[in-house]
Amino acid sequence: MPEQTLSVRFFARLREELGTVHLTMPAPAGQTAADLLATLASRGGPWGQLITGQPVMIAINQAMAKPQSPVKPGDEVAFFPPVTGG
Repeated sequence: MPEQTLSVRFFARLREELGTVHLTMPAPAGQTAADLLATLASRGGPWGQLITGQPVMIAINQAMAKPQSPVKPGDEVAFFPPVTGG
């Protein structure tokens, strides 16, 4: 059985600070966006800012989501800093 994966994208400041635009990650059953953030943060270094730094916005399949939102195989999860206008 092929591994179940999801696509993770980073935008704006996160893309620059993490040095990547896109990752493919395993998608274990029952995982939430917060679980995914914790997994990424466990990489250490700049990845830790995902849970300890400034707030991070989440979109799943191009719709705004919350940390407790479930993620499943095939989803595209995007993380980006809050945007202000004026």
